[in-house]
Amino acid sequence: MFDNKSILITGGTGSFGHKYTKTILERYKPKRLIILSRDELKQYEMQQKFNVPCMRYFLGDVRDGDRMEQAFRDVDYVIHAAAIKQVPAAEYNPMECIKTNIYGAENVIKAAISNKVTRVIALSTDKAANPINLYGATKLASDKLFVAANNMVGEGKTRFSVVRYGNVVGSRGSVVPFFKSLIESGAASLPITHEEMTRFWITLQDGVDFVLKNFSRMQGGEIFVPKIPSVRITELASAYGPSLKQEIIGIRPGEKLHEIMCPRDDSHHTIEFDDHYVITPSITFFGKEHNYHTNLLGEVGNLVEMGFEYNSGNNGHFLTQAEITAMDKNA
Repeated sequence: MFDNKSILITGGTGSFGHKYTKTILERYKPKRLIILSRDELKQYEMQQKFNVPCMRYFLGDVRDGDRMEQAFRDVDYVIHAAAIKQVPAAEYNPMECIKTNIYGAENVIKAAISNKVTRVIALSTDKAANPINLYGATKLASDKLFVAANNMVGEGKTRFSVVRYGNVVGSRGSVVPFFKSLIESGAASLPITHEEMTRFWITLQDGVDFVLKNFSRMQGGEIFVPKIPSVRITELASAYGPSLKQEIIGIRPGEKLHEIMCPRDDSHHTIEFDDHYVITPSITFFGKEHNYHTNLLGEVGNLVEMGFEYNSGNNGHFLTQAEITAMDKNA
């Protein structure tokens, strides 16, 4: 699907962008693979690792609509990964988060439509479901923008979908590198926000693979949610520092006890497939009819029961300490 195609990823110098680039170069022969980000140092560092003829490195910010118009020329597929993601930073810098996560999403949509990009997938987060923090609220707004963008296309060919998943093992700024740094520095304890806290857990490779597969599945307007395990924060701390005490420090600003990926209020729009869920659009796309129960790969799903909620606290699969350690090694 991606052979001889031009692919662009916004925020491409992040953890996802590195793993995505490695995966694409190993499996396909793209015409161009464009890394768009605003940090020239990260681009320089990434060039030392990925410097093959098809690679392109564009400096630019999703807040800059004109630059997006230039960057998206002759591009076939776009992954929108650029975002301000740190929950406390977003709480203390709300306007900056809104400019990137909402206005930036609008710029990506406009540039994709005007340049006739074939398919766009926007990366979302479990925090966008029933959000209680600004980051989650901006990503919910972004999700709504990308779903509704399918109505803005008119007779055009561009299709937009969203991929939503949970915490990524070992991604920059996440709890695992933080725990590891404390352990390496000789800490006597690990800070735990709440003893009952849970999170969805996915490896970076699994996240990349899920996104890639959904380019083949998507019809436009879907929010794709993978079926993934949950982890208890106490089990996570015990897996990495089994001999260390756990110090309860309290829930941080804007943080939830459990995360949700398919809200109960969306159960009448949620279809279950073998390895994932799809939240279908709540709006009607004029002139377009999609049977979301059967995707473009021929996979068939069924509507979930009314009131169903996919919650990290009531998930059927919780990782053991041994599974956490094994998942970390694979990651």
